[in-house]
Amino acid sequence: MSQFLKNILDGINMVFGNYGWSIIIFTLLIKLVLMPFDYKSRVSMRKTTRIQPQLTALQKKYANDKEKLNAKTAELYKKEGINPLSSCLPMLLTFPILIAMFNAMRLVANEQMVQQVFSILQNQEPVLEGWLWVKNLWMPDSPFAACWPDLSSLQQIPADVWQRAIAALPAETLDVIVGAVESATGTVISYESFGTSLQGTITAVYNALAAHPDYAAHVATLPGWNFNLIFTTVSVMKEFNGLFILPILSAVTQFVMSSMQQPSSDGNQQSGGTNAFMKWFFPLFSLWLCFSYNAAFALYWAVSNVIAVGQYWLINWYLDRKEKNAQATVEGKIK
Repeated sequence: MSQFLKNILDGINMVFGNYGWSIIIFTLLIKLVLMPFDYKSRVSMRKTTRIQPQLTALQKKYANDKEKLNAKTAELYKKEGINPLSSCLPMLLTFPILIAMFNAMRLVANEQMVQQVFSILQNQEPVLEGWLWVKNLWMPDSPFAACWPDLSSLQQIPADVWQRAIAALPAETLDVIVGAVESATGTVISYESFGTSLQGTITAVYNALAAHPDYAAHVATLPGWNFNLIFTTVSVMKEFNGLFILPILSAVTQFVMSSMQQPSSDGNQQSGGTNAFMKWFFPLFSLWLCFSYNAAFALYWAVSNVIAVGQYWLINWYLDRKEKNAQATVEGKIK
């Protein structure tokens, strides 16, 4: 599925010529496809909220008879035309797509970064895929990340990506790249070496990059701007890749979305505690993931959340208006 999504994204990019705008268009298309399921979910959740007093009464009446409670609850759901699973359907569909998009962005990022590395080794300026304030979509939107590929990002690229890129190179270009690595590190890299000694070969490639004066200038840090965090140390880059806007936007929109969709705990302390935990967990998880991953995925996540909030408001507005009109019709018939 990841390859399928990547192919669609690549096709959109052929039209728009920029992966940033292509990701936004792609996200809109995905949300449009899923909107009917979101609508059904909202309708189901409204019906469930409306019968909540009846559910509470059943829980009190059959507190000591779980089998009877389940039967009466199912009977009530059937009477009211509620499918309990329909409210979960959007999440069941969205989560696999989220994982697939995560991997699809990784596939594109891997290919793009390998090409950037090869350009640097040929003493050429790498072609960076920028978007607004982000200089390179395949690196994190952060002042703590360089716009050129670093060792951590290169170590995430699997052997087959390196090998496909090498196989596609003209012989003379490959000779230049192999010669640059051998001259800087004494290591001879090849198609086979990426398969037999992946991390060792990547380390040799990175050491050759580090020996390049232009590369060193692009990944240099600002003196004195080092911060010791709990699990790691981060440094502000002289030529940083972004302004940390997308990770923050992802976290904020995730918090807004979690707050809007927060179910009622109905006085249940355990349920209330779980809801509060989830309300804060997902925004913090979004912040961490988008901080450590590439800006392309952070853009997808942020845009997806913004659209989800908009859809939530639009569907609720439509259902409120529909119920109000239905109530007015009923009252008109009574008169």
